[in-house]
Amino acid sequence: MRAAAARLGEAIALPERAAALAAALRAGIDAERGRFALWLPVFMTAGNALYFSLLAEPPAPLGRSALLGAGALLAALWRWQVPRAVALCAVAMALGFAAAQFAASRAPPLTQVPRRGVTVTGAVRAVEPLPQGVRVTLDAPRFDDGAPEARRVRIRLRAEDPAVPQTGDTLRLRARLMPPQPPAFPGGWDLQRDAYFAGLGAYGYALTRVAVIAHASPGGFAARLQALRETIAARIQAVLPDDEGAIAATLLTGSTAAIPEADRAAFRDSGLAHLLAIAGLHIGIVMGLVFGAVRLALAAWERAALHWPTKPIAAVAALAAGAGYMLLTGAHVPIIRSFAMACLVTLGVVVGRRAVSLRGLALAMAALLLLAPAQAMGVSFQMSFSAVLALIAGYEALRPALSRLRARSVVLHHLATLALTSLLAGTASAPFAAYHFGQVQLYNVLANVAAVPLTAFWIMPAGLIALALMPLHLEALALSPMGWGIAAVLWIARGVSALPSAVFAVPHAPAWGLAVVALGMAWLGLWRTRMRLAGVPVILLGLASPVFVRPPDLLLAADGRLAGIHANGTMYVAERSGSSGFTLDAWRRMWAAGPPRALPDRPEGGLACTDAACTLRRDADGPDAMLLLGPPPAHACDADALASLEPIRLTCPPPGPLRIDRFSLWRNGAYAVWLEPFGVRVLSDRAARGIRPWVIGPPGQ
Repeated sequence: MRAAAARLGEAIALPERAAALAAALRAGIDAERGRFALWLPVFMTAGNALYFSLLAEPPAPLGRSALLGAGALLAALWRWQVPRAVALCAVAMALGFAAAQFAASRAPPLTQVPRRGVTVTGAVRAVEPLPQGVRVTLDAPRFDDGAPEARRVRIRLRAEDPAVPQTGDTLRLRARLMPPQPPAFPGGWDLQRDAYFAGLGAYGYALTRVAVIAHASPGGFAARLQALRETIAARIQAVLPDDEGAIAATLLTGSTAAIPEADRAAFRDSGLAHLLAIAGLHIGIVMGLVFGAVRLALAAWERAALHWPTKPIAAVAALAAGAGYMLLTGAHVPIIRSFAMACLVTLGVVVGRRAVSLRGLALAMAALLLLAPAQAMGVSFQMSFSAVLALIAGYEALRPALSRLRARSVVLHHLATLALTSLLAGTASAPFAAYHFGQVQLYNVLANVAAVPLTAFWIMPAGLIALALMPLHLEALALSPMGWGIAAVLWIARGVSALPSAVFAVPHAPAWGLAVVALGMAWLGLWRTRMRLAGVPVILLGLASPVFVRPPDLLLAADGRLAGIHANGTMYVAERSGSSGFTLDAWRRMWAAGPPRALPDRPEGGLACTDAACTLRRDADGPDAMLLLGPPPAHACDADALASLEPIRLTCPPPGPLRIDRFSLWRNGAYAVWLEPFGVRVLSDRAARGIRPWVIGPPGQ
């Protein structure tokens, strides 16, 4: 009887619980009202990624047709809320896809460059000082006095060359040219895609000294601006030679080529690399300093202080300074994003609305996806937007706690916000840095707490004063103190990077793992209510994605000069003269391995080597792969797979082993080999990237 009464009571309470759940759901939806629009750039990014993931170029009208179809669907479903939201997502995806396809169609086609010594003639577009020597970029180059090429070439001049080329000059020199390099391994970073959208057709180095055959003033706004940047960088380095001058030139002109590799590594390993990547921090400092100076000057003028809107005037002046700084430093993606948000901040100050918001970030992201869609695949875009999303969402969630801390102690509040900024930005961007660079910095918060205030309150103000004094030729008065601050930051970077375990390698994540992390971050950062916490397990799943994939057991480089074996947690390499250090470093990061070792002369685990070949077998009953180092041994036909950096001239009875040799690498690029329980799995770079406009085939094709 009691059980029946209990069941009756539960049945009566069931509608009440359903009503309470429905009410809670409606309250959650009301709380998130207006946040759906923030997801549209995320769907634009998904459409962008879909285009770049295809293995074949889609038909030209596909993107336009998809956009028109999604627009028609949106118009048909406009009256219904949920279907309208779905149609809006479809429109955003189609827009991202169409923007990427349109950008690819506008880029000039790639052509085969001469793979020999060739006479190159062209106008200088840019001059970049290097730690040793100079690098020039030539517009409309002509090879052996042939027709002008549509794509630019970048050539490193000889270190002892006495010529001092200037932007606008026409040069002639003999150089060895190379096309942009293919990925170091299938699925690796695509340098050819970067070069395709950047308008570059070849890289190379000079074989002779440069002959300046014509001097000319740079024509056009972009060329004159580039000449101004080079002049400023030269005057900076005349006052601050060596490391301090190279970093000062980077902060004030955006030119990073002159920074020595050891200093780059110190900044990277200490978590301070963002100080060398001109972005939101730098433009924020510039605009903040100008805003404060203009407002202080107006406040000191009685008429302006009493009758003028000093705050909006200062905000507009700061925006103008930010625009000038953006142009002076090269207008790269991170600073364009920052300036787009700065425009919205200024608009908010002028009209009296909230300045920094997720809506501004979404608008900036959408604008960049339309203007430079190829940048969405780059580490700069990904780290920049993830860091800003974490900062805005994190401070929005922690604002009450920070307000209470400020009421207690201003000093503690300042230190907490400084540490929190480094923690939020560093944590949000770490998965993307790990994916692209294969490592994570452990002490980045410590380094940033010390170096960022020094940059904001000493180095950058001194640099702006130096720019203001350059017309008077008095820049040394400010550049010298700026150099002292840079020396202190260098000391911090070198000290932190030298700490034990400052950098540790992480396993290479698959592309889908990075996409899952990005989705989880968007879910966690864009929603307002507790439902945002569902993004945490999604992020954890993406971070755990390396567990679900296994790195290849054998890699062969596209140029046929390097082979690598991963066995027993160690990276073994066989290399020929002229092998690529870039490829070797990319393999090491992908395998999360230590320094490469030579092939062992005695069996180690599943790897056994002789003078003729190395045989790798993961399991006693599993397949094996043989890397040939000389003439094939007698038992080579018994292997499941044969790999060689030379042509394989061996006749085996059918079916015979799977073969990868010099001709395979020439046709299909780098190869990766997995020894699976069911057999040997092989993936070539050509199979991984497909046939796209930026994929360069072998010579003659």
